[in-house]
Amino acid sequence: MDAIDSLKSAYIRELLAKGSREDSRGMFDFRPVSVKAGFVENAEGSAQVDLGSTRVLVGIKMQVEEPMEDTPDQGNLMVSAELLPLAHAEFETGPPSPESIELARVVDRGIRAAKAIDLSSLSIDAEKAWTVFIDLYVLNYDGNLFDASALAAMCALKTTKVPKEENGKAIYSERKDKLKIDNVALSTTFGKIGNALVLDMDIHEENTADTRLTITNDGKLVRAMQKGIGGNLSMHEIDELVGISTEKFNELNKYVSQVSEQ
Repeated sequence: MDAIDSLKSAYIRELLAKGSREDSRGMFDFRPVSVKAGFVENAEGSAQVDLGSTRVLVGIKMQVEEPMEDTPDQGNLMVSAELLPLAHAEFETGPPSPESIELARVVDRGIRAAKAIDLSSLSIDAEKAWTVFIDLYVLNYDGNLFDASALAAMCALKTTKVPKEENGKAIYSERKDKLKIDNVALSTTFGKIGNALVLDMDIHEENTADTRLTITNDGKLVRAMQKGIGGNLSMHEIDELVGISTEKFNELNKYVSQVSEQ
């Protein structure tokens, strides 16, 4: 961390110790959220989410493939994430970075654990099944990729239309039925900086944070958790964040509901 970053971190810690944030948000307030969905014509589903200055685009593609050997009566789900160089100076082209792998796995785990998609409904016959590809593209990075990506993924899934299947092939020119979505999984990511707990860290807060916790739930149950960075959280703090996460689910889910009504 260079001198300027050190000064910035010290300033953030000083503010938080006084119960304030640099952008004047409350400790558990999200930055402004906007969602644009269903606008990528060549994708089966799509959504772009802006969370503050963080921007994530998700495209959904579906292909007819063979089912996995251990689940012959189910379809497949694949999540990938790409941190585009245009999004941040530290992002580079090449093999997936640890950060992109973690992002994809957290989104994937939440969707699977909440049973958002009934994979058995993707089965076509004993030899063929649909594979749903969820491709995450980070267009601008200003902190909290997890929550922006989870929201974008669910909104994109809600707009997804299944191509016609004919003789084991997908007819992409004919998309009729919407993909059946049985549940909604959304995440809330918290940071601990000194003794302060905060929601939706921007990039400067992330660079200052002592630890990070992402909680994915469906409004009723916690479906997954992912701890990042170092540091630790007490059981009391985790219990508090779980309660806040459940409350914040409803705040984010309204964007998914709006997409569903389109």
